[in-house]
Amino acid sequence: MNVVTPLRTAAEQALAAAVEQRLQSQPVAGRIGELRRAAATAFTEGGLPTRRVEEWKYTDLKAILRDAVPLAGPLDASAEAEGSFKALTVPGAKRILFVNGALARPASDLLALESGIAALPLESAIASNDPLAERIGALQPQRYDAPLALNTVFLGEGLLVRVAAGAKIAAPLHIANVFTGDDAAATYGRVVVVVEDGAEVTLVESFQGRDGVAYQTNTALELVVGDGAHVDLVRVQEEGDAALHLSTIMVEIGREAQLHTFTLNSGAKASRTSLYGRFGGQHSHAGLRGANLLKGKQHQDTTLLLDHAVPHCESRELFKTVLADESHGVFQGKIVVRPDAQKTDGRMMSRALLLGEAAEMDNKPELEIFADDVQCGHGATAGDLDEDLLFYLKARGIPQKQAEALLVQAFVGEAIEFVENEALRELIIARAETWLAKRA
Repeated sequence: MNVVTPLRTAAEQALAAAVEQRLQSQPVAGRIGELRRAAATAFTEGGLPTRRVEEWKYTDLKAILRDAVPLAGPLDASAEAEGSFKALTVPGAKRILFVNGALARPASDLLALESGIAALPLESAIASNDPLAERIGALQPQRYDAPLALNTVFLGEGLLVRVAAGAKIAAPLHIANVFTGDDAAATYGRVVVVVEDGAEVTLVESFQGRDGVAYQTNTALELVVGDGAHVDLVRVQEEGDAALHLSTIMVEIGREAQLHTFTLNSGAKASRTSLYGRFGGQHSHAGLRGANLLKGKQHQDTTLLLDHAVPHCESRELFKTVLADESHGVFQGKIVVRPDAQKTDGRMMSRALLLGEAAEMDNKPELEIFADDVQCGHGATAGDLDEDLLFYLKARGIPQKQAEALLVQAFVGEAIEFVENEALRELIIARAETWLAKRA
């Protein structure tokens, strides 16, 4: 019998060596140690995905990740100061700052949070056997996910957040991530958020970095939405123009719960957001939305899997992508309706606006339905600006570029308007306007 041994790139070999070194230099006992070792084995066997892997059909990570850059070093005072200065400002929010993957404690509001919400550094929680640390890895998908496997192996810096049952948290919790420095490095951040029954909270994640530096961000978020809880999650990805951004979001939604997510992607040379969501309780709603603003030769991939595992749940997905120059956008979305998930109502839509002749959009919406009493639909469109609308605006004295900007704002505004927090909604609109102004 012939055994085929897959060829490993230089980056894969370097990553495999770094994985082995990490396990030896920072061993962890118990369940977390087992989790890391299992992830290491999975990566050693699976490596980086190529286009032959269906979930990565349009994003060849093996080709994109050519260099395995070293892990970011210890945080120094100058990097912390620069990171604090460059981090996105969210009005009225409590901020926890990570610079080059490390927690910047003096610049974080760890001890100034409202009653009912607590945040603990992940590394401290693991070392002290905090019960909340048992949540780490609990939502990981059954399928192999290379970025998530690497994120699990390099578990260290990160955050555990608990919102107490019934707590109504007024101020958004902003988890800011900033990369500084002139040398390329890799960061692996992990955030676990448990929102207990009946609680309400707004979460914000932001990512900024220096242009011209080929650093790599690998981040993962595990979010538990308890019964009757209400969670708004807003993410702003504005990495540097040479960066690689890999993000994994895992969500479990309880009974009669509400989850709303919005992601703005406008940064990084190449980025991928993988979202795994599961309804674990009946009569719940999930609204998953986003806007991608791409130019130059940027590549952005949004891939989601939403599992309707129980009856009487509703989901809405809406993603808008604007592509200028030679940029490339990808949307892969799948709604799975299990046999017992009767009365499911799921709608998914991806729309792309092509502003450049060489721009490209790949849409792949899917429905996988095993129940018969459901209402599900999906759709995808791609096209350029409406010439009649452009003519209408220009006929009223509006210059070409300004007319285009108005139409683009209206296009992405359909997704942005679902951001419930008014200050956050205005912030997203302002970031989109800034992108448009730079493009002009």
